[in-house]
Amino acid sequence: MKFFASTVLAAVIASSSAFVANQPRGFAHRSIAASASSSTSSSTPTSLKSSSNSSYSYLGDDGTSQPVPSSLSGFTQPVPANQAKMTRTSEPLAEFERPVASEDIWKTLDTIRVEGGTLRTCSFEEGVERVEVFLKSNGRPINGEVELWQGHHNDPQRMKVYMEDAGERSFRCIMECPGSSNSISIRNVAGEEQPITAGLEADWGGAGSSASPADILKSISKPRTVQGGAVYALPFGPEVQAIQVMLCSDGRPMNARVELLQGPNNVKQSMEIYCENGSIRPMYVIMDSPGTGNQIRIVNTATMEYPVSACIEPYIVDEPRAEGTTGITWA
Repeated sequence: MKFFASTVLAAVIASSSAFVANQPRGFAHRSIAASASSSTSSSTPTSLKSSSNSSYSYLGDDGTSQPVPSSLSGFTQPVPANQAKMTRTSEPLAEFERPVASEDIWKTLDTIRVEGGTLRTCSFEEGVERVEVFLKSNGRPINGEVELWQGHHNDPQRMKVYMEDAGERSFRCIMECPGSSNSISIRNVAGEEQPITAGLEADWGGAGSSASPADILKSISKPRTVQGGAVYALPFGPEVQAIQVMLCSDGRPMNARVELLQGPNNVKQSMEIYCENGSIRPMYVIMDSPGTGNQIRIVNTATMEYPVSACIEPYIVDEPRAEGTTGITWA
């Protein structure tokens, strides 16, 4: 059994002249309750390091309040997969829908092959508010570039992507698309022996979409400021099967690198990010993190005048490990 953490993504699929699913599948999403709490309790706000100070519960099958296991180090608590609601003491009620694992999305996603040394582009209509980009391979490394184009010779957001094993850890990110004349380009900068399988889904927003996934994550997690030239690393336990990362700014440009490491300086996935306005185009990614010894490392490659705000929370959490009195650990 798995616990699924909060987030993302709502809406209907847009069609495209280049590549995109033609049949609507929709993003899984979570709707945050809009009403504010009337309580005057001084409970500690949700943050990356406040799990041990928070009181969480969910409604059990018998209708009674059941505690959520406190197994994560450094994260807010996940939502049990078979529950519709999770409440925090003295705070507004939040309702969740189960997120969709990357491997499940690939089963129904319309894809296109991007050969080594080639470029594929996908344009979409003005009503599309954001797009979700998927990349994977048959187990070989990926070296690619994903860019958001707006008009002629204008790329307000771009990232260089490296993955050691893109079959085990596929790439999945959401790019905000305000304005018109937007398109996505995917360039495979590797050789012919390393093709990329790519897919794209579009979110039209509207009544079916609660908010931007980046805004949702920022609302439930206390951002961490990473100054220019600084490095921030956060390790997490093996029960976290997928993790979500968001970077934004106060409107200034962003230049940063996000890495998933497994072991000392062993980079499994890396993204070098540029964004001309980190407020209207925040960076949001979901990274699969199988195995043990994982950590997220964020490097602000800009100068001190350009800080970024980072939010890191679990996306899919496996059942917590139970240690017996005999020294044997079961998962």
